[in-house]
Amino acid sequence: MGSRDGGSTGGQGYAADIDSIREAQARIAPYIHRTPVLSSTSIDAIVGKQLFFKCECFQKAGAFKIRGASNSIFALDDEQASKGVVTHSSGNHAAAVALAAKLRGIPAHIVIPKNAPACKVDNVKRYGGHIIWSDVSIESRESVCERVQKETGAVLIHPFNNKYTISGQGTVSLELLEQVPEIDTIVVPISGGGLISGVALAAKAINPSIRILAAEPKGADDSAQSKAAGRIITLPSTNTIADGLRAFLGDLTWPVVRDLVDDIIVVDDNAIVDAMKTCYEILKVAVEPSGAIGLAAVLSEEFKESSAWHESSKIGIIVSGGNVDLGVLWESLHKR
Repeated sequence: MGSRDGGSTGGQGYAADIDSIREAQARIAPYIHRTPVLSSTSIDAIVGKQLFFKCECFQKAGAFKIRGASNSIFALDDEQASKGVVTHSSGNHAAAVALAAKLRGIPAHIVIPKNAPACKVDNVKRYGGHIIWSDVSIESRESVCERVQKETGAVLIHPFNNKYTISGQGTVSLELLEQVPEIDTIVVPISGGGLISGVALAAKAINPSIRILAAEPKGADDSAQSKAAGRIITLPSTNTIADGLRAFLGDLTWPVVRDLVDDIIVVDDNAIVDAMKTCYEILKVAVEPSGAIGLAAVLSEEFKESSAWHESSKIGIIVSGGNVDLGVLWESLHKR
């Protein structure tokens, strides 16, 4: 399928670089929020470090995804844009593409699997996206998406494996390091790798000694397995409450993860739910499972036993989204 993934930029051959991320920041500034950074002395006391929460849960459409989606959509020329855009997503990317397309005034065709969280489907409807349902499997999502693309001529806006998406997500990093320049470690959720690729490329360009740590759910730990194997590993299935972290790395995101992500911390779903609870009770912020995983990672024994723990004092945590399916959350709390 044709998408605007373009060629590589930058001397290292990565899909994005600090220049493309700064271009993205200028391009999307009118369409996104500059999200706040929260801190809590109570949480700092629990962890024993200073934590800075970059709250993308307060972003438009409730997640960081609007950054990559708006960068991709506003980078289209008028002829490309006139036929609209298409994507497949079970959640936040779907809503982000629908909203960015609405802001551009073009149609958005969104392929959504039948098991997508209701709150995220509602977001797509709210922003005027045209929903086309698919089966749950990635193969079904991709084949339906390809059919829609052929029928409409719409441009594919990939959720992560696209240089405009990666560059847009990297603007999170630019903002965070403008807001708290002394951060020495950033903890980022990992799935398809668009967010962490952008964050790592921007952060290491600004401060080469900064540490980038990925946080990944145990039921979808393909990135940790890929890092250990030195090649992309995909899983036959995933099983985690973190519905936003079930994708696998792409050929544009993997090289960045391979080279620039210092470590991957794997946590189980109970730890993620505990972190959501902490965010709600102490930070007073509703965070979806994928957004709480960074805090779960920092609270984990695995992190406390790592060399990064001893070397880190000021840790930025990307709270990637706040679109919580409350029914699922209450069920998971009651099962425990």
